[in-house]
Amino acid sequence: MKLQKIALGCLAALAAAPILLTACQSGTTGAEAGRLAVERNPDAPPRHLRAVDGGTDYFAQFANPLPTSPAFFPVGVWLESIRSLDEIRQDSEAGINVYVDLTADSDLGLLDGDGPFALSSLPSAKDNGAVLADEADMWAGPGDDAWTGNWPGQGPACAPAEGRCGYTLQQQLSSAVEPAKMTYANYGKGVTFWESDQEAARFVNEFQDVVSADNYWFTDPNICGVGEGAVLVSGTRQLMDSECRLAANYGWTVERLRSLVNPGGSKPVWAFVELGQPFNTSTGPITGPQIRAAVWSSIIHGARGIIYFNHSFGGDCGSFHILREPCAQRTRADISVLNRQIAELAPVLNAPFLDDAIQHASTVRSAVKVLDGSIFILAGSAQAASQEALFEVPCLAKGGGTVTVLNEDRTIEMQSGAFVDTFNDGNAVHLYRIDGAASLCLP
Repeated sequence: MKLQKIALGCLAALAAAPILLTACQSGTTGAEAGRLAVERNPDAPPRHLRAVDGGTDYFAQFANPLPTSPAFFPVGVWLESIRSLDEIRQDSEAGINVYVDLTADSDLGLLDGDGPFALSSLPSAKDNGAVLADEADMWAGPGDDAWTGNWPGQGPACAPAEGRCGYTLQQQLSSAVEPAKMTYANYGKGVTFWESDQEAARFVNEFQDVVSADNYWFTDPNICGVGEGAVLVSGTRQLMDSECRLAANYGWTVERLRSLVNPGGSKPVWAFVELGQPFNTSTGPITGPQIRAAVWSSIIHGARGIIYFNHSFGGDCGSFHILREPCAQRTRADISVLNRQIAELAPVLNAPFLDDAIQHASTVRSAVKVLDGSIFILAGSAQAASQEALFEVPCLAKGGGTVTVLNEDRTIEMQSGAFVDTFNDGNAVHLYRIDGAASLCLP
């Protein structure tokens, strides 16, 4: 393994990230850099263990549930078709382990119960959950008026025609599901941008057991505008591309939903990330590095599952199942590598968070996980420009140690519980492991 040694001079650290340098100031010598602390730091700020939203056994309460094993982290595709075992094999080889709704011509009898799994809007003894209306917050709206039974494109959804009936719609669909079956629904810009917290919270809390929202920050031609993504700057102006076309905003979408869940942390939030080019007016398709960064941003912010929007309506690779298309083999290769990494790290992703364990500048987003005596730091850039980021782990400030950078064939030397790494652009993600650190950092 290639060893990257980084000296942590205080002036260099200050230039890299202007935050409190308690670790830098504690004066660990170079000879101590390779040794993890042998005693806890009593001056470290308090840390807090936080279970994943819903708890690790959340799915166990439902009939024919998704797996509850820590080795399972949901990675799905939206509204795919399965008509042959070969199609299922292709999807499985790309790392897909759950179908999030299926087309009417799909044959759920092809599923063997050992994965992939399926959530379906059409009831089946083979499914593992029911899918309610998609984006009802947008086309039906936040309200209790009567639903006409019409879907988008079929005529007025509500009665009266100018009414709002999204709550009625979701309640009717949810009530028709077998009581023991898990329910899932996805929402859109209504919940994230247009509606009040009170209106959005009813959608998030009242109708389904697992929830998501789709904001396609990299490809949506309208999302940077006032009335949409401009909420990131209090709605006062259109976002610049450097503020809008940013992987960190996928994490913002997850946080928006999580902030509405009541009681907090009581149900899983899944994240949507687009593949290809969902809008025929967008400038181009999302890239592999952008997809990877968006996925990890979502996970860092608490997403308990990932759903890929597998339909592409623009560009030269239009498809309803882009991961199977010859014109999207580069995307398939990138996604397959990413999904393998997620599968390998699933026990980490399902492990508790250790909140308040790390300090860094606001230009980075991070989450700390604890598993099997090690701590894992998941970190992604929150700015488009390149940066040198300083990470301080105060609970490790009594010593040094080695930080392993996962899947990058390198390590970083830590001094006084601090280390520096480079994030080349807004798509940069680094995943770190510090072995033996858990006992020094747990509350």
